[in-house]
Amino acid sequence: MSDRLTHLDEQGRARMVDVGAKAITERVCVARAHVRMAASTLERITTGGLPKGDVLAVARVAGIQAAKRTADWIPLAHPVALDAIEIDLEIDTAAGCVQVQATARAQARTGVEMEALVGVSAASLALYDMCKGVDRGMTVEAVRLIEKRGGKSGHWLRPGEAGGP
Repeated sequence: MSDRLTHLDEQGRARMVDVGAKAITERVCVARAHVRMAASTLERITTGGLPKGDVLAVARVAGIQAAKRTADWIPLAHPVALDAIEIDLEIDTAAGCVQVQATARAQARTGVEMEALVGVSAASLALYDMCKGVDRGMTVEAVRLIEKRGGKSGHWLRPGEAGGP
């Protein structure tokens, strides 16, 4: 890994990295977040007792939709044709949260870290939106990259992370 910031030119100006000479390889990235909330809110998600409808279905679709539009969210991100984006949501009553995970896959010249991170962020925000009428104290926490595979840098796994939804 280089110490140089690739999105800055020699004069320190923002630029989109030229990936034209890079090989097309399979790229896979996994990102996670947690949405903490009251136990009563988790119960209502489980039983379908929220006025806006199926919270997990809406969050899943929001994450998929956002991941496909990452280049619109992140100014210097390349538009990447995703092969797949999976959004998994798991209710964890013991931890008082919904665990959200996004897995992005593509055959591309650049990684799909941002697609996974945007997907998990949008799914988490949609979850918040769906529940805010009954629980304003929710928090979206620990948005992070868990794993990256493919490309020149190979495989990276966040220390201490395993499993997930």
